[in-house]
Amino acid sequence: MQTQAVSKYYTTEEYLQLEETSECRNEYRDGEIVPMAGGTTNHNEISLNFCTNFKLQMRGKDYKIYMGDVKLWIPRYRIYTYPDIMVIQGKPIYEGKGTTTVTNPLMIVEVLSQSTENYDRTNKFRYYRSLPTLKEYVTIDQYEHLVEQFHRNTDGQWVFTEYESYEAILSLQSIEFKIALSDIYAGVDLAIEEE
Repeated sequence: MQTQAVSKYYTTEEYLQLEETSECRNEYRDGEIVPMAGGTTNHNEISLNFCTNFKLQMRGKDYKIYMGDVKLWIPRYRIYTYPDIMVIQGKPIYEGKGTTTVTNPLMIVEVLSQSTENYDRTNKFRYYRSLPTLKEYVTIDQYEHLVEQFHRNTDGQWVFTEYESYEAILSLQSIEFKIALSDIYAGVDLAIEEE
């Protein structure tokens, strides 16, 4: 005889309360709380390289960049998540009280890991696309030189561009920002299998 595990349904209020005291970050997916995988050194290095280059190039311009610890609320799918990198133009629009959860990213970057790669490329991207402010989505592979860029054109269609060369230059479409893959992957040892 098989017994089925009963999963508990959490309200958004219960999740937010639990998340305040949690020792690790968790995603909220329409009632379900899902622990997020821990980062690797390559993952952290890539995120930091992207953010550092962005901050330096965009100094004095009206953009905010957040790395890893700011929650994003996706109302259509009732999801709270922590994108690796979010860029907001102008002022953040917060969900609820406080300054921990935003709703208006212009661009999101996810650094792919073995455990999240499929989710980041499929359902998570579908959830992100429901945000009216989102104009660009970038995934960065941490195991090979591979960057995938999706941007929403003026017709509302998502256009795909792929970069596979260490010498290639990622040129954002929603923001006047360029970064070489050599800068994204600076200090990253692709021979290391982490996780």
